Amino acid sequence: MAPDGKFILAQSSRLRLFTLFILYVAQGVPIGLFWTAIPAWMAANGASAADVGYVLGLTALPWTLKLVNGFIMDRYTFMAMGRRRCWIAGFVVNMATTFQDVAVDGLAVDIMEEDERARASGMMFGGQYIGIAAATGITGMAIAMFGPSAAYLLAAGFIALITAYVLLLREREGERRLPWGEGTVHPRNREIHLGAWWPILKNTFKSLLLPASLLWLPVLLVRGFHYGMFTAITPMMGANYVGWDEAAITAAAGTAQLVAGILGLTLGGWLGDRFGAKRTTIAFFALYMAFSATMMATQALWGDSRYFLFFIYGWFALDILLTVAALPISMRLCDASVAATQFTIYMACSNLGITLGATVFGFSDRLGGLPAMFGVVIALHFVGLLIMLLARFPRRAGYEDLAGSLAEAPGPAPRVN
Repeated sequence: MAPDGKFILAQSSRLRLFTLFILYVAQGVPIGLFWTAIPAWMAANGASAADVGYVLGLTALPWTLKLVNGFIMDRYTFMAMGRRRCWIAGFVVNMATTFQDVAVDGLAVDIMEEDERARASGMMFGGQYIGIAAATGITGMAIAMFGPSAAYLLAAGFIALITAYVLLLREREGERRLPWGEGTVHPRNREIHLGAWWPILKNTFKSLLLPASLLWLPVLLVRGFHYGMFTAITPMMGANYVGWDEAAITAAAGTAQLVAGILGLTLGGWLGDRFGAKRTTIAFFALYMAFSATMMATQALWGDSRYFLFFIYGWFALDILLTVAALPISMRLCDASVAATQFTIYMACSNLGITLGATVFGFSDRLGGLPAMFGVVIALHFVGLLIMLLARFPRRAGYEDLAGSLAEAPGPAPRVN
């Protein structure tokens, strides 16, 4: 164990950023396995669009229900180990990935300084994409060579290593690393912790019902929808138009996700710092619409393997850059006392969009095939773009303080540009 004063998140910006990065890498492992490798294996073995869409929608469903986890974490915590870390170490007792996801999201809102949030966004989702890429490539090969069981074991082994890293950390000075160790509750955590259900419910819903927050929810839903839709389109297009098997599809998708993850780590955070979250989000919505329109207009090229690579590299890159650009807005809208709950509701809204996108894809044969699916994505991106153009969201920290102070008031209406 490191001596006291080391591995304390509140005292080191680099440690905070690296920790968010590596924990999001861990989140990407099951996503790469179940959302890319398994669907590619299904499509290459003759599964229908309805079957692939059903499996994707079902595996994404627990992520839409994780808001329940957020309420539990804001209500119950072992604060001597920090407000969030004891839940992240829940891997040890076989907690679901969604519990870890909610805990890390809450940690990000709790521990990050305002000037770190754009970079943190890049580290978080860049790391997740790198984890997805590694899991997609490695588990895809494992499935092809040894079957799905080998892929599950590889994923479990990596997550065990990340758990060991978490056990070395403290959120703030003086806290315990393990429940039976020495340490006490940090005064900051004691001050903001809500130890009863009613204050958590009241603060959460009053913060969510602020007009800016209500306008933000459909933007997140749209972002999730295209992810679910394109995740389902990728293996079907690769298998049915290009003629690739699951190993080729997962290798290409894994490489594209790796490139996207690096873009999120580097370009994504820089763009957010340079131009602001709102302007960057608007730009990527517009680029995404142009990308989808291009795919609709070039159906004759879908059987070309090089064009298929353009599709998967393009949508993965645009998705991570859009996600990284938008994430700071979610953070700034959160009330610190219910950060896990409120931020989780935002992320659950995006995850609900993933489920809806995959589910709608399951009906693609009845709705006009893949071209019609691109049209649906364009229409929804237009809605998201319109909201971003008309509503003004918080640009800096301080909104969470405003939301907290307005617990008994309706809050300011979002201004129109």
